[in-house]
Amino acid sequence: MRYKLTFVVGLALGYVVGTRAGRERYEQMKQSAKDFTQNPAVRNAAESAAQTGRQAAGKAAHVVGDKVGDRLPSSLTDRFQALCGHGRSNGRVEDDDWGTSNT
Repeated sequence: MRYKLTFVVGLALGYVVGTRAGRERYEQMKQSAKDFTQNPAVRNAAESAAQTGRQAAGKAAHVVGDKVGDRLPSSLTDRFQALCGHGRSNGRVEDDDWGTSNT
C-alpha cells in the first residue's frame, strides 16, 4: 500500500508541476533532450556500450552453453545452438548491425 501511495503522490506532483510549467517549458526540455542524444560524444558512448554488451552477452552464451548444454534436452540444445550460431554457421557468430547507426 505504501508503494501505491508513493506512486500516486509522485504522479500527482508530476502532473501539477507539468501543468504549471506549460507547453513552452516542455518544448525546451524536449529540445534539450534531443540535443543531448544528437551529441556525437553521447552517441559514440552509447554505441560503444552497446557493442561491449553484445560481446559480453555472446561470451556468456558460449560459457552457459558449454556448461549447461549437455544437461538440457536435445530439442533445447539444438535451438540454443541455432540461436548462438553454432549449428548452421559452423560455430561462427556473424556480426549484426542491430543497435548501430550509420550517421
